[in-house]
Amino acid sequence: MAEQPVPDYPRSNPTESVAPVGARLDLPEAGEWKRVSPKYVMVEIVGTVVFLLIVCAAAGALWLLLDQVWAAWAGGLIALITLVSLAFEPRRVRSIGYQLRADDLLFRRGIMYQRFVSVPYGRMQLVDITRGPVARLLGLADLKFVTAAASSGVAIPGLAEADADALRDRLVELAESRRAGL
Repeated sequence: MAEQPVPDYPRSNPTESVAPVGARLDLPEAGEWKRVSPKYVMVEIVGTVVFLLIVCAAAGALWLLLDQVWAAWAGGLIALITLVSLAFEPRRVRSIGYQLRADDLLFRRGIMYQRFVSVPYGRMQLVDITRGPVARLLGLADLKFVTAAASSGVAIPGLAEADADALRDRLVELAESRRAGL
């Protein structure tokens, strides 16, 4: 049987170039990334340490009270993984950023698995500020937006309270003006 030739599908723009597989998405034309507060590292570390203490207490109770040796091994393994993740917390926090662009807010986070989310201003339905106990002590807040798509909820953590309030007001203003144009 003769080999069939592979069809050449037309492109919308024949001169368009495609980024190579594995190329980094930096979006240099988009502008400067705004970062979250460096104090947010402390919020993440406190949360991780609380998790570590709970896991160690549960594993220790199972081991000592119920003589479950496997619980000590499992607790030790979880503690080791948690301590290694603590070393990456500062880098993970530095990877969080956002940009206010002409038509949307662009959000990114992640080291190995980078996540980029673009939220059009006209699609924002709710802009909310939350403050956890540790974040409140450090003067930080999280800004959350909800759109019609349930999977596109975005939260920018670790903003200074004044910045979160100003950004919320700006986003509400932009969302109202974009929705009016629909």
